[in-house]
Amino acid sequence: MSKIKGFVLGSAAAIVAIGSVQAADLPLKAKAVEYVKVCSLYGAGFYYIPGTDTCIRIGGYVLAEVTVGGAPSDATYMNGDGGLGLRTAGSYMSRARIMMHIDTRTETEYGVVRTFAGFGPQFTTGGTAIQAAPDTQGNGGMRVEAAFVQFAGFTFGRSKSAYVLPWDGVPGNINTALRGGPSYDTGVNNIQYTYQFGNGLSASVGIDQQEQINRIGVISAGQSTPDIFGVYTNHYAAPSAPDVVGNFRLDQAWGLIQVSAAAHQLTGDYYGATAVSGHPSDKWGFAVTGALQIKNLPTGPGDDIKFSATYTDGAPRYVFGQGGSPVPTNFQMLNGGYTFASMPIADGVYGSAGSSIQKTKGYGFNGAFNHNWNRNWSSSIFGGWTRFDYNDIATAAICSGKYGIRVGNVGTCNPDFTLSQLGLMTTWKPVKNLSIIAEATWVHLDQKNSGAATLTGTAARQVTFGNTDGYSGVLRLTRYF
Repeated sequence: MSKIKGFVLGSAAAIVAIGSVQAADLPLKAKAVEYVKVCSLYGAGFYYIPGTDTCIRIGGYVLAEVTVGGAPSDATYMNGDGGLGLRTAGSYMSRARIMMHIDTRTETEYGVVRTFAGFGPQFTTGGTAIQAAPDTQGNGGMRVEAAFVQFAGFTFGRSKSAYVLPWDGVPGNINTALRGGPSYDTGVNNIQYTYQFGNGLSASVGIDQQEQINRIGVISAGQSTPDIFGVYTNHYAAPSAPDVVGNFRLDQAWGLIQVSAAAHQLTGDYYGATAVSGHPSDKWGFAVTGALQIKNLPTGPGDDIKFSATYTDGAPRYVFGQGGSPVPTNFQMLNGGYTFASMPIADGVYGSAGSSIQKTKGYGFNGAFNHNWNRNWSSSIFGGWTRFDYNDIATAAICSGKYGIRVGNVGTCNPDFTLSQLGLMTTWKPVKNLSIIAEATWVHLDQKNSGAATLTGTAARQVTFGNTDGYSGVLRLTRYF
């Protein structure tokens, strides 16, 4: 009996010992699972990045559109083969794009640190008879709208300029070629600071990199040889100073008022083909824009009027807009095959050795009335008007060259012009975050040349200088997420 009792006790002790060894191999406490938590500090869609105190929101949109009579986004043909109505230009163009928005924010003892990026691929086709377009077949192109860091009122990186209006060139339209005011749909590399005074009053000041967003070109009339359409070689020197920009803005329940201003440097490269020929002295131009939005209209809830007026002296990009696309160095349009308009566009003009840069002047306005029929349907009527002037010295320099010979052999050479635009847009939102938009735009180019000329190349024919018209339309579907 004692032997059996000893065997049982020994076995129990062995089992306990083995269990103790196995238990030592197991963790004493399971680690907590890292769940994604909602971050309610900055609005809907933000979540905490697991293991951090940083909140992130990922969103964006997918866009598909087709434009008839113009480049993508209802940019009516106003130059090139499209402006001449040639069969080498596509009668329609299509585009597909996906845009990603990544927004992160972190609370610190110095305030919120924010980063934001807007980027994505797109594919555009239908530009010419052989379907050539800006984006490579099978690959597309990359669009970068924003990439910046914000901290303590400062913004560093690529963002909207401090000059920008709240509606950024689209008061009631998707037309990316609406003139009469500034546009920054792809942003600009800059540093800026914004201060909030309180009661809706704020001010911003910044420096913007000189790039196609804020400069067009400089004409060296002494050495540039334009073609029959007035296209000059750009003789801007590399920039040595950024644009200095800023605004004052008042936001209220009834709407807002904003005044923006910019200082812009003009630089010519050389008088001749080499550096020994010398160069003109740099000059500074400027631009100023006043904007007004009126809300709470008696026509219906959500209706508003947006309006802006701009004046430029040596900085016409601020009145010609066109977002991230380069403004053409000329306008050229042909109506009915025989009525022709051709005008160069530049920030300034200089002539032979010893001459100075003559700044051009531009002024205009644009705006829209936006009406909501119901929660699913809305319409906007929009328009713009822009005037462009060369002074007497600049006009003489341009008209004494080959441009003047070609356009003034019978009649008068005068590169000044006026551009008018009028459009209508209707939006249907069948479900949340899905919009289907139809838009049509009319363009009228009022030029000051008179007489006749002979076009060369594919468009070869005898033409008479006169006012011209253009039309375009777009159908776009956008899904936001």
